[in-house]
Amino acid sequence: MTGRGLLVAGTTSDAGKSVVTAGICRWLVRQGVKVAPFKAQNMSLNSFVTREGAEIGRAQAMQAQACRVEPTALMNPVLLKPGGESSSQVVLLGRPIGEMSARGYHGGRQQALLGTVLDCLAELRGTYDAVICEGAGSPAEINLRRTDIVNMGIARNARLPVLVVGDIDRGGVFASFFGTVALLSPQDQECVAGFLVNKFRGDVSLLEPGLDMLHSLTGRRTYGVLPFRHGLGIDEEDGLRVSLRGSVRESVVAPPVGEDVLRVAVCAVPLMSNFTDVDALAAEPGVVVRFVDRPEELADADLVVVPGTRGTVRALEWLRERGLAAALARRAAEHRPVLGICGGFQILGEHIEDDVESRRGRVDGLGILPVRVRFAREKTLARPVGEALREHVEGYEIHHGVADVTGGEPFLDGCRVGQTWGTHWHGSLESDGFRRAFLREVAAAAGRRFVPAPGTSFAALREEQLDRLGDLIEQHADTDALWRLIESGAPQGLPFIPPGAPA
Repeated sequence: MTGRGLLVAGTTSDAGKSVVTAGICRWLVRQGVKVAPFKAQNMSLNSFVTREGAEIGRAQAMQAQACRVEPTALMNPVLLKPGGESSSQVVLLGRPIGEMSARGYHGGRQQALLGTVLDCLAELRGTYDAVICEGAGSPAEINLRRTDIVNMGIARNARLPVLVVGDIDRGGVFASFFGTVALLSPQDQECVAGFLVNKFRGDVSLLEPGLDMLHSLTGRRTYGVLPFRHGLGIDEEDGLRVSLRGSVRESVVAPPVGEDVLRVAVCAVPLMSNFTDVDALAAEPGVVVRFVDRPEELADADLVVVPGTRGTVRALEWLRERGLAAALARRAAEHRPVLGICGGFQILGEHIEDDVESRRGRVDGLGILPVRVRFAREKTLARPVGEALREHVEGYEIHHGVADVTGGEPFLDGCRVGQTWGTHWHGSLESDGFRRAFLREVAAAAGRRFVPAPGTSFAALREEQLDRLGDLIEQHADTDALWRLIESGAPQGLPFIPPGAPA
């Protein structure tokens, strides 16, 4: 019962690989299969800390929840955290090992990690009945194939069948499916078993002739057509799924329990990390969350959130350039609520000593909170538990900055001054009692007749979302054929589609 597996690839980034992987995982676990997720290499600023203190992509943590297992570093052995246009921090087995340019990484370091990646996958396959792997970007990125360890590189070495997901809502899905296969080498093409259409709107019968033609052209079948559904994205990897000033997650805002809604503005700082911290706010009936980049957009906000960032000093300069820093200072002086999380907390302090991230030395912060920050070379990775506003709180920490708090009221290892709050803890708002208590404070300070819904459980909402993903697979995919693929691998004798990868 060991060694089964599947690689979910995509025609593009954001084709739905993470969602489909989570959906397959939840469907399998409901069938009594012991299953685990896996992504060899992830590029994301949206990360999570496991119980053993390892940093991995949040998407894999959510996929582990879909599997009803505890996430571990084995599930995402390589995490790349962009720090600019051409360099990233490399996190190996949950621990940072240094900064590297894209050229340096693809020039040799990536291939050297292949053995580690395959060892992690082999350990998972020896422990679980099935492992559902997620690719990255497109497997047809022919410029990167030589050093690939996340798409066809892992599929070939681990003998995994590949299911290619395409987002039909973008258009051109048939050309994308055909072109993806036709740009692979004959050996890589042997692994590609077929296709899965994602985000389809309308009458499936109108699509079926095209699927039949695709089958005749490629010799590969389509394993399902998933309908378009709002609000099904799990914790994202590559960026926001919404336009800059749109609502979080395409979420439908439920009517408020009280007389007023509560408006939350999130400063869309550069290299924003763990923006999912505000998802728990968006899940509250009557709370409207927007990402903003202009000072006038803070005027009607009842709460402003300055989120985490992988470039604290760069984000601080951005806030000043756009006039948002002055607007935040005015809010604080007027005792209007502001919440700084991780990098956002550091920005609100007196000064930052940074010889690690930006290497800019001492930089003045906004001076709103009595905090001095020094960047340490060792990264803090922790899962703290505590209490605030007389409520139990759990969170996780991912930061190089060490905060020296010299005043204010204690708040989640950070501090509070008036209606400005700062903490290094990500995920604290997922603690239901604390979130409701915090929102009551915000509403009172903002003069809003807003009442938090008494029964909102963020964990239950997340479980419902994962079940909906499992339902999509169960109801709209050929699950018998999908299981045969997981169990037995890609069908034999699949035809080669020219021209194949260039030499």
